Amino acid sequence: MRPEQEGRPAADRSGPTGYRLVGENRYREQVGFYYDEIVVGTVIEHRPGRTVTEMDNVLMSMLSMNASPLHIDGAYAAAGRWGRPLVSSLVTLSIVGGMTARSTSGRAIANLGWDRIHLPHPVFAGDTLYAETEVTAKRLSASRPGEGIVSCRTTGRKATGEVVVTFERSFLVPTEESGIDDRTGY
Repeated sequence: MRPEQEGRPAADRSGPTGYRLVGENRYREQVGFYYDEIVVGTVIEHRPGRTVTEMDNVLMSMLSMNASPLHIDGAYAAAGRWGRPLVSSLVTLSIVGGMTARSTSGRAIANLGWDRIHLPHPVFAGDTLYAETEVTAKRLSASRPGEGIVSCRTTGRKATGEVVVTFERSFLVPTEESGIDDRTGY
């Protein structure tokens, strides 16, 4: 039995990984994991990667009201240290964080927090980002029966391998018994 199928009803164990059998020759894509399925030490490589564009940088800079000329004024940025606009760290964090959500916290009830965000190298338009996440801890909630708290550490890298962001995150996830898949068509 594949690890991701342990604890599932026998009817749900056949077929390709990442899908649930919902009828004869009919599968439904799965989003994330239930608390019961998460194993501390597991590392997930998130795909597809994402090439950052100038539009990403300008749009997010304006949405977040970060109007620093370092991010949105090419002439200003050309005279500075990098010689071109630097992608806002909010863009980098958002893309890498979003890249991880489907597989790590796709079934989450709530995001509980972000810690230790580090941005060791710059990102520029045209850089392609990839991410991986390691599950670092999990525990059942003391105050919310049927739910558990999962902690993980994510690393975002350029296609060149250069680390551009790391962060730790925790989120609340239901146990399989408390899941709402059948009621919501998931």
